[in-house]
Order: sequence, then structure tokens, then C-alpha cells
Amino acid sequence: MTSIDPEGPAAASPAQLPHDVLVVEDDPLIALDVSETILGFGVATVRTAGTVAAALQLIADRAPDFVLLDVGLIREKSFAVAEQLAVLKIPFVFITGYSGDGGIPAAFARIPVLTKPYMRDALRNVLRAWRAQA
Repeated sequence: MTSIDPEGPAAASPAQLPHDVLVVEDDPLIALDVSETILGFGVATVRTAGTVAAALQLIADRAPDFVLLDVGLIREKSFAVAEQLAVLKIPFVFITGYSGDGGIPAAFARIPVLTKPYMRDALRNVLRAWRAQA
């Protein structure tokens, strides 16, 4: 994520935000930027995974409160992770650089999609609304 908007105020209260966020993103620079940004909002813990296998392992090790899930990872789509999150009832949003639905299966049509590039405020709003998806 490129921070293209000015620094805004932090979230009104870290209590509004998930405590532990998993960022599934194959680009290490984007993953680092997103991690730093949401830590700045007041999220306590951010973990990252660049592959489906790594994401599934992190989820198995400790279920996150919320997941930011990039649709297109290197040579794979993240839908297996989405399926596991749905089974475990862990709220998540898809992130994609593709226009439209990005090929998201109909089973996930109700899952919010954050389109790249996105602004800090859009990311903060997604994090604030995480409980509504649970």
C-alpha cells in the first residue's frame, strides 16, 4: 500500500479495533507498509503471510481477530484461506488490485472488498467495522 493521503488522526479508541490482525499479502513492501499503518492506528499485533500455506499455518497457530486478505498471491489465489476463515467465523476483507469483483466466488459475495490503491481512511474504516462481520 502506498500511503498517498496525509497522516490522519489515529482511531478514536484502540478498543474499536481488532487486537490481532493477519495481513495476507505477497508483496513484502506492501505488507510492511500496511502493518506499520495499522499498528499506528492502535492495533496491538500484526502478523503477515505471503502465501496460502503460511497464512493457514498462522491461523492454525493462533486465530487472528481479523484478516486483510489479498486475493491474488504469487501463483495462487487466497480462496482456501477465505474458506478456512469462514469455517472459523473469523471476519475478513478481500484486498485486490483488480477492478470489479476480482473473480471472487459467489460464496464470498457478501465479504467486503478493499480495492488497491486505497487510502488510510478506507483501511481504518474497514478495521473499525470488523465486529460487524463477525
